[in-house]
Amino acid sequence: MSDGIVWLADLDGWMSSVVFARGIGPEELAVRMGGEPGGATEPITDAEVRRLGITRWRPAADGDGVIRVGRSGDWSFAVEYGDSTGGDLLEELSRDGTEVVRYVPPQEHPPARVAYARDGVFRCGFGLREEMWRRGAEPDLLLPELAAAGVLSPDGRTYLPAEDEDHRTGYRRSLGVVERWFGLSLSPAVLGDARLPAYAVRGTPRMTLSP
Repeated sequence: MSDGIVWLADLDGWMSSVVFARGIGPEELAVRMGGEPGGATEPITDAEVRRLGITRWRPAADGDGVIRVGRSGDWSFAVEYGDSTGGDLLEELSRDGTEVVRYVPPQEHPPARVAYARDGVFRCGFGLREEMWRRGAEPDLLLPELAAAGVLSPDGRTYLPAEDEDHRTGYRRSLGVVERWFGLSLSPAVLGDARLPAYAVRGTPRMTLSP
């Protein structure tokens, strides 16, 4: 598990987010996110997801959500694309003692975001470089580690790095805290040439590779 997740700070891909789950397997994670049991495609690459016919947004209706799933160490993971379900289902995904961490990279507007749920409860979450505004049942769960890493003052009220610091530097620092605390790792190959089964989790994506 040497890859960690800090490299996600530099990601310029098109996926929506990554969900990590400890305590369930990849297929169960897919089912909890809305996939059909046994409904996986043949393993496909990140680039091939573009050929599945995903419509991200529809007026007055759900867009299409697709995930690719796998395992890294103790954690199953789902890479989300389009109008996926991870952000809506954190409590459901974490039921029965499961732990769930979700990382959302910056899209049109920063910041990137991190959320953690366990046993059906949203425990903590914050925007990266906005760590002084924490939410959840245990908003200060990672405060000691964030303070030790120079992200926040010990009382959690002040963001310590310079305002003009490159935002990706700040993302790396906080993702390092999340990586170490939870023991997370994801191979960059997952968003390269690695092949993983895919599931439809929302909407009506075609789920067959077009030419």
